Amino acid sequence: MIKQELIAKNPIRHLKAGSEGPVRSQMGLVMARAGLGKTAMLVQIALDSLLNGKQVIHVSVGQSLEKTRIWYDDIFKDIVAGCQLTNPYEVYDEVMRNRMIMTFQEVPFNRPRLEERLNDLVYQNIIRPNCIVVDGYDFATVDRQILEDLREMARAMDLEIWFSAVSHREDQQAGSHEVPPPCREVADIFDTVVLLHPGANTECIDLNIIKDTTGKAGEQVLQLDPITFMIKEGC
Repeated sequence: MIKQELIAKNPIRHLKAGSEGPVRSQMGLVMARAGLGKTAMLVQIALDSLLNGKQVIHVSVGQSLEKTRIWYDDIFKDIVAGCQLTNPYEVYDEVMRNRMIMTFQEVPFNRPRLEERLNDLVYQNIIRPNCIVVDGYDFATVDRQILEDLREMARAMDLEIWFSAVSHREDQQAGSHEVPPPCREVADIFDTVVLLHPGANTECIDLNIIKDTTGKAGEQVLQLDPITFMIKEGC
């Protein structure tokens, strides 16, 4: 199997379908209870962009650089485990040249701080990202203006930005079509919102796409393997 086949068979293409074309998803959100696969989802979103030749910045808020790197190592191994990829290590080295991990302290994380670092990287011709994933942002104390500023930055720089957010058991209802707290009041800022929750089949975690303004995503039932946290087309 060559890299192009790996890209074509990646189930996450159904989730990210709205990232291409005239109506683009520029702000996405993955919500789940703690330990249910949010970081794994963001890493797979990032890897899909990397495999498609795009440049990615992974912003880790309050998490170490090494821990984030391990997520990429493990997820990539799982992606190629069931494939007959002829040169997995060459592919890994190739795509990781287009990835940068940024760490931020929990506060403050906002547009001025992020934009300053991005502009420095672009000016020095180090990386010009097409996609940014932000893991660990605290939506419990979210400032709406910060998110609006980041969305405007995404438009100005032609970026796709994905966030993760922690929801709580008491706020989740399987099959609900409402964005749960703590993101309910800022849901309008996001084009795509995905809620992870244990499915009726206890061997899988359901991906409930509860918002998609592009009309492109969600055409395929997607689930997460609770052991590997890999996205699958049904279970």
